[in-house]
Amino acid sequence: MTQGAGQEPVVRTATLRDFRVPPYAQTPVPPQTPGAAPHPSPPPRAPEPPAPAPHTSAPPHPPAPPAPAHLPHPGNVAVGDEPPEGYTPTERDLPVINRGDTVQVQAVPDPRPASGEGRGPLFVVGDVHGYLDELVAALAAQGLIDADGNWAAGNARLWFLGDFTDRGPDGIGVIDLVMRLSAEAAAAGGYCKALMGNHELLLIGAKRFCDTPVNSGAGTATFQAAWLLNGGQKSDMDRLQDVHLQWMSRLDAVVEEDGHLLMHSDTTAYLDYGSTIEDVNDTVTAILTRNDADECWDLFRKLTKRFAFRDEGGAEAVRELLTTYGGQRVVHGHSPIPYLLGEVGTEDGEKGSGPVVNGPHVYADGLAIAMDGGVTMAGKLLVVQLPLHD
Repeated sequence: MTQGAGQEPVVRTATLRDFRVPPYAQTPVPPQTPGAAPHPSPPPRAPEPPAPAPHTSAPPHPPAPPAPAHLPHPGNVAVGDEPPEGYTPTERDLPVINRGDTVQVQAVPDPRPASGEGRGPLFVVGDVHGYLDELVAALAAQGLIDADGNWAAGNARLWFLGDFTDRGPDGIGVIDLVMRLSAEAAAAGGYCKALMGNHELLLIGAKRFCDTPVNSGAGTATFQAAWLLNGGQKSDMDRLQDVHLQWMSRLDAVVEEDGHLLMHSDTTAYLDYGSTIEDVNDTVTAILTRNDADECWDLFRKLTKRFAFRDEGGAEAVRELLTTYGGQRVVHGHSPIPYLLGEVGTEDGEKGSGPVVNGPHVYADGLAIAMDGGVTMAGKLLVVQLPLHD
């Protein structure tokens, strides 16, 4: 594989400390008050030129050996020891929960013709986090790429849910592959697109603002420090180019496809950025265009929140998003499925105790689908076709 050739081996980053969940990691669901003021709509953004799509080769390799089961990655690491309530740019630990309303389902290809004239089947990809070999293998298994790593799915539609880099060995290789497949899919009558994840915001911030202090509310904080604490790889930063930054900066945050509301994070914080999908995407792009460190940090902080759809009130949180933006189900990444299943390995590294993930998980009264298979925890990188069929 040409991408990343000559690099030193990269150790998978583990950040688990314990299973505590401080208050600022929660996303409470406020009660809905009749007549409440709607979320303001931001100004529209100016049209932008399409992102260039470099052509690189990414042939499939055998999957890399899994990380030790005793080194699971739980979430994101906080900057500062005592963040105030409401501060969630990064978090050290996710809880292990085992809810009865969380079910694991197999993704079964839909034998029916795709709806809509000229539209192919719809696929989604969960968090990749630099695991290029696993991504290539998963795309090939679904027939989306051929043995040479080229687009092979005709008019199929493929959406990545964000988080391409950090923790794994080749984040830039992942971005290069997605950019190339975007061009190849478009030429074949389909498309390959991607959403903005919190780690894209983190990498953009680390490159643009480095050690510039930001108003985190938790003492001194910088994008550079947060990026390193959350698995930032020096090899990725060394290979990061302007074309990668431009491509990431133009990614949408929310889309709706075939009744599926696609977003990276399981949070209602998207509602802070607009009352329509177009509003949200315009606002996110405008924030990155203004290039203000504090404003970008606040966006990163909000899109790193999680768990809004679990527990009591979770289904209502999903319904609020669906009512506002449309769709019948939310499909998200960000929060690893192994933590929803309670299968995360043991602290003493007991063999055979790694997480077991066979497919996406449906929860919140069937309204939410979780897609982060926990590849950073020796779980599974998920590529599935929508809709799911139980």
